[in-house]
Amino acid sequence: MESTLPRRRLVTWEDPLIGAQAARNLSGLEYLLAMKNGTLPVPPVMKLIGLEGFEAMEGRVVFAFTPEESHYNPIGTVHGGVITTVLDSAMGCTVHSTLPAGVGYTTLELKVNFLRPLTTQTGLVWCAGRIIHSGSKSALVEAQLTDGPGKVYAHAVSTCLILR
Repeated sequence: MESTLPRRRLVTWEDPLIGAQAARNLSGLEYLLAMKNGTLPVPPVMKLIGLEGFEAMEGRVVFAFTPEESHYNPIGTVHGGVITTVLDSAMGCTVHSTLPAGVGYTTLELKVNFLRPLTTQTGLVWCAGRIIHSGSKSALVEAQLTDGPGKVYAHAVSTCLILR
């Protein structure tokens, strides 16, 4: 018999405006590295979704993500919106990693292909973003969500507007 006891998840975060204000004076890569080393807090969405440690270099960002029950949809797999958030986060941060101080970005559009279901049995997966093209007004970026052996669970492509 399965437990009917409610499950709980506590999410805590720091003031998101601390990082947002600091970002104005840092290049995108400097900002990401400051979050990685703990000098600046990570955005609350990373805590909410459960994005774990990440790697950042110019034009490439990789997040670790472990599917949890709290991510499930009614059919017992990770909700597509959660997967899309992970992919969009990796793509946005990848674009951010290429920008100078004082320049921002926003997602104009994104397309996601869900190739395999994610469950708690999947275990740790990685979401890697990669720049395809970066111009003065927009950037084209992609991301893949893969497991250890390299099996692809989802793929996305996005166009981001560069805000100068």
